[in-house]
Amino acid sequence: MITPLKHLWHHPASRSRLSDEVRGLWALAWPILVGQLATVGMAVVDVAMAGHASAQDLAGVSLGVSIWNMLMLAIMGVMMAINPIVAHHVGAQTFDQVPQVVRQALWKALGIGLLGCAAANLSSLLFSHMLLEPHVREVAQSFVFITSFALPLFACYRVLYGYSTSINQTKPLMVIALLSLALNFVVNWLLVFGNWGFSAQGGVGCAWATLITVAFNLLALLWWMHHASAYRSTWPLGHFEPPHWQHIKNLLKLGLPIGITYFAETSAFSLIALLIAEFGSTQMAAHQIALNFTSLIFMVPLSLGLALLTRVGQSLGAGDAVQARYQSWVGVALGLVFAVLSALLIALFRHDIARAYTTDVTVITLTAELLFLAALFQLSDSTQVITSCAIRGYKVTRAPMLIHMTAFWAFALPLGYVLGLAPKWLPWSPAQPMAAQGFWIALIVGLTIAALGLSALLRQVALSRLDSRKLAATA
Repeated sequence: MITPLKHLWHHPASRSRLSDEVRGLWALAWPILVGQLATVGMAVVDVAMAGHASAQDLAGVSLGVSIWNMLMLAIMGVMMAINPIVAHHVGAQTFDQVPQVVRQALWKALGIGLLGCAAANLSSLLFSHMLLEPHVREVAQSFVFITSFALPLFACYRVLYGYSTSINQTKPLMVIALLSLALNFVVNWLLVFGNWGFSAQGGVGCAWATLITVAFNLLALLWWMHHASAYRSTWPLGHFEPPHWQHIKNLLKLGLPIGITYFAETSAFSLIALLIAEFGSTQMAAHQIALNFTSLIFMVPLSLGLALLTRVGQSLGAGDAVQARYQSWVGVALGLVFAVLSALLIALFRHDIARAYTTDVTVITLTAELLFLAALFQLSDSTQVITSCAIRGYKVTRAPMLIHMTAFWAFALPLGYVLGLAPKWLPWSPAQPMAAQGFWIALIVGLTIAALGLSALLRQVALSRLDSRKLAATA
């Protein structure tokens, strides 16, 4: 039987169709990629600026960022419900339905953002029960308090982000992200160090920079949408519309599983960092460096996946399930090509990558070992993120959530605990704890399980949509 990836070459369409599809996908993906890299760059600026203020400021900002990241990614996932819905309407040419969807999604964003704000401040109470230096605790609590007010703004921005992506407008997002990166750098420089007459606030200045940047993102995107002709036919803010619970409930039904997926994955990585901490600063540093670099690489398949979600959703909205299936596997194949290249480059240059981050020989050696493991999971990591986005294009979100939770919480974390910590109370464990390496081996297992499960699910979902289309045609 021909597998889905081989099917690309045996498909009746010519190779020019494959070339056209790759170009179309990349045209959507590359502005998203630049924007995602700019967003990651803002976190790098925050950490670098805080680190130059003091070690205590860096520690406080790192603690605050850990809470911000978990809540921010969870909210981003919940807001992603807008993407497939708008994409389906665009494919079906029912543009008049788009404004109402966006308006109700904004009401949902406001509610979810306020809940996130409350959750952030409740989470910061944990710092009072941790053995922290007073200044570290103060910076961490202030960071969480200030950035918590950015969460409702961020939620609304992500709704408009998904709306813009789904109508094929990704370049505005790239431009705004690059401007935000520049703004973030300037505000950090002014507030962290007290330049140009501003008072030096240290790590707390990073929090104000985050809040200001998020507000700028939202206002800049609203301004762009209001003035650009591409949004005119679907402009959602032409009049006021009160919240409709049934519409919001449908959006939550689609978006909550994505948010839970993102939260489960992010919290798993955060928990790994906490468990590794007992092995000392060398293990922590190597883990953070390897994770930071692989996060940058991850932006490529993630951007491809977000673009693929739009294209699959639009094809399904147009009633073309055959095209949607074809696009899905083209996206997976393109991601695998990139994964092979990135795996080879990481494996070959892992020591050079480590040396770019640090001059500590011990940290370089351990980081290079972790990067070799990272090279091994490139194929599975790329596959799992792209297949999950394709499946969301079909408006299927609960099954991917269950697969992700099983892969990370039922396999990766327990296995990492056994390999990394080697607890003696278990009937079997390694003779010596493998520390960070044990957890990264477990990540390979978890990501592989997720990739296999999601690939099988994508195949099943795509085929079922083809079958339903055939039944409708014969009815």
